[in-house]
Amino acid sequence: MTALTILIPAAGASSRMLGRDKLLEPVAGHPLLRRQARIALATGVPVVVTLRPEDEARRRALEGLNLTILAVPDAASGLSASLRITANKVATALMVLPGDMPDLTTADLNRLITAFALNPGTCHRGASAGEPGHPVILPARLLPAVAQLSGDTGARNLLAGESVVLIDLPARHALTDLDTPEDWARWRGTGLEPTNG
Repeated sequence: MTALTILIPAAGASSRMLGRDKLLEPVAGHPLLRRQARIALATGVPVVVTLRPEDEARRRALEGLNLTILAVPDAASGLSASLRITANKVATALMVLPGDMPDLTTADLNRLITAFALNPGTCHRGASAGEPGHPVILPARLLPAVAQLSGDTGARNLLAGESVVLIDLPARHALTDLDTPEDWARWRGTGLEPTNG
């Protein structure tokens, strides 16, 4: 299998949640961040989670899981800080798995991993009905560029210059991200919340 690391960037401030932490919201009986880490670990691929150094609550949510936690001292500079620090620590292709997308499943991640293994020099991206979403897999050849990213747009500008293979995932799995209390209320009202993590 092509060498790959899954990154869950979890160093954001959850600033739109009005005092709540979206990554600690309960999903399938676990804090969302733990649930995301578990579906990632179930692929058998190494998992890295980035956290703010002072974030003990999110760190506790990951206790007992066989993953690597990287502290991001400059987390306030945006998502790129998590990408940069990870790109400087790993030498593999990188799947970026957002922590706030609870519809994603291990089967979804495996679908991308399998497709990427057939074409490991190309970016791959989850999609729903052809609309690009997440996760995103960046080939190892792009790590030097990832290590130079800045701001809060992640790898968006990097992807703009690449040929990207879209991998369709079920329903809106690739698109559902929950940033606000209203997002959470709508999602929970759909009845689509997973029953296990």
